[in-house]
Amino acid sequence: MPGTGVPGEREKQAGEQTDGKPGQASDAAGRQRTALVLGLLGGVIALVIKTLQSDKIVIGSRDTSLYRGMNGLKDEYDLVIVGAGLSGAVIAERANSQLGLSSLIIDKRDHIGGNCYDFIDDHGIRISQYGVHIFHTKYPRVEEYVKKFSKWVPYKHKVVGQVKDVNETNRIVPIPPNIDTVNTLFGTDINTEEEMTAWLDERRPKLEQPPQNGEEMSISRVGTDLYERIFKQYTKKQWDKWPSELDASVLARLPYRTNRDDRYFNDKFQALPTDGYTKMFENMLLNNKDITVRLSVDYFQVKEALPKHKLLVFTGPIDAYFASQGLAKLEYRSIFWDKEYLEPEGGFYQPAWVVNYPGGDVGWTRISEYKHSPNQPQGAKDLPGTVIFKEYSTDTGDPYYPVPNPRNQELYAKYQALAQKEPGVTFVGRLASYKYFNMDQAILNALELFDGLVSEKKISRKK
Repeated sequence: MPGTGVPGEREKQAGEQTDGKPGQASDAAGRQRTALVLGLLGGVIALVIKTLQSDKIVIGSRDTSLYRGMNGLKDEYDLVIVGAGLSGAVIAERANSQLGLSSLIIDKRDHIGGNCYDFIDDHGIRISQYGVHIFHTKYPRVEEYVKKFSKWVPYKHKVVGQVKDVNETNRIVPIPPNIDTVNTLFGTDINTEEEMTAWLDERRPKLEQPPQNGEEMSISRVGTDLYERIFKQYTKKQWDKWPSELDASVLARLPYRTNRDDRYFNDKFQALPTDGYTKMFENMLLNNKDITVRLSVDYFQVKEALPKHKLLVFTGPIDAYFASQGLAKLEYRSIFWDKEYLEPEGGFYQPAWVVNYPGGDVGWTRISEYKHSPNQPQGAKDLPGTVIFKEYSTDTGDPYYPVPNPRNQELYAKYQALAQKEPGVTFVGRLASYKYFNMDQAILNALELFDGLVSEKKISRKK
């Protein structure tokens, strides 16, 4: 196979180009080996010269220095930050670049980047360990901020779903549902926004009071037909509760379109980091003498041995921090991914990066195929194989989605009251706030929290 990098194969190919003369074949192979050695030697020399000129050793996100536990730390840091995800990274970067402050970041996971963590797998495909992450924002401040740490590939995310039509035939349709979704599933001939709105209104009940639960809220937005075909079973799989058992607020922003727009998001800036999210986090945190990162370190196991610090920033679950207070645990939904490597005809398994499965006939909620993403390494799309992830919503595992019901909201208020009284500690992020954040919301939340710490003089420029 050409291009495999196997020396024996390259020698054979060189010999074949010499009209079968053994001496010429041997000379050609010898020249090729010499050129290869000289090329490698030249590269090593260039790397050494570059390193000496810069007087700086560049480390990556798997450098052994990140796994030294509590060894080799300074005696004191301005901040200790628990969590190397978006919230923790933004606080550390801002504290250093704006105020010259030092931070120690610890994370119980073995990588930086939190749930955004991605990498190129053994098959040569860039995948995310914790599900698909599409960056999108309407906030100019957030867009300007992330562009400091990565180049970006424009990308308008489009999701489709495999849904049964009125004849119980599986059809691939746009999600969120739009005009084309309705026409495909129900055999209608809708062409304008006015016609689409009228079709929905015929199926949306006239309520005399605000929706009292998730089912009433769903039907008030998308009508009975779309609710039954797309949202009812999907909600049960996602939350392990029927919509009628959920608070109305959970489904208050149920998405749909009255036109043919098939984009999943409407935000002005939609893109993916050219070299992946992990590289962006490397640019934010690593190779900075004032930011120290330690991975595979559990805060609760080392909290009594932390270096001296002026402020602790906690980005983990707020109920875990106050576990000794005797309050009940907050409820979360988690996610399990079943990964498969396949070699389908044509190299791709499905027509889009993400295909949702709203029906109750399969247990997974969606299948993701990362090979579709535009920030794949060169040549990935030409590989014969592909990697898919079937996604299941579960009760056990890492916390992902808060369960917004009256019990949890009342319980979180108690934790929040404890947090406000905790001296020398600031809580930030989705787990500490018991609130789901998109990536841009998490970044904006951290930026604004940093502004607040400065204005309240909880942190200040290093003298």
